[in-house]
Amino acid sequence: MIRIYRRFWQINWAEQWQYRANLLMYLAYWVVSPVVYLAVWSAVANAQGNVQGLTANDFVTYYMTLLIVDVLTSDITLHILAYKIQDGTLSGELLRPVHPILTGTLVNNLAFKALTFAALIPIWIVIYLLMRPDFSEVTAQSVLLTAPAILLGFGISFFMNSTLTSIAFWTTRVYGINEFFYVLSVLFSGQFVPLTLMPPVIQQIAQFLPFQLTRYFPTMLVLNRLTPEQVVQNYALAVFWLIALGVIFFIVWRAGVKRFSAVGA
Repeated sequence: MIRIYRRFWQINWAEQWQYRANLLMYLAYWVVSPVVYLAVWSAVANAQGNVQGLTANDFVTYYMTLLIVDVLTSDITLHILAYKIQDGTLSGELLRPVHPILTGTLVNNLAFKALTFAALIPIWIVIYLLMRPDFSEVTAQSVLLTAPAILLGFGISFFMNSTLTSIAFWTTRVYGINEFFYVLSVLFSGQFVPLTLMPPVIQQIAQFLPFQLTRYFPTMLVLNRLTPEQVVQNYALAVFWLIALGVIFFIVWRAGVKRFSAVGA
């Protein structure tokens, strides 16, 4: 099995280098929004002294960390596989003795993520030199503690988006459904604004949803802004959502494949 994944990695890594313009487009998408939010909120904090206790440096360190976390935990399964379901070309992949999503699509995500992260590093360094954030609260321990949270966050994103992609077996409007979930993600994951600045009702709802586990939790964890109780609670919740979303994915996928075969695609 290791040889299979290694071969998929070689193929997908070479493929990613074929689409450098696509990489730049995605990178711009990931960079622009956090940088805009960073500039706006740090300007507000500088003008007022702080925003509900958050200083300009808090916003800068938050969004700069979020830049990295977002790339590491994001998922592009919908853009890799949905069109194959819709035009029937998935048939060829279903004939292989390996799962289309858990092998090729997963490794494609990882190859894309690795190349995107490498391209992000020089951009991040430039932003760091311009903004001069204070990361003194970040420690080696917090970084090590965050690594499993990032893996769990990616797993949650992967199964969530794989389930959304599987809806393409039933409807061609899967991209519209994805946009709806994207709005929910921006609202509840802390991408738009740190959740501590959201209304209490939104914070309470977000606390139990999987979205904040993919962005907000790893970001706050590496910045040492969570209590030990919050860390344990969020890790337990992340494991729960990873298992739950994995089960939901397999159920939806199996039902979709049966439907896909039934219509003769």
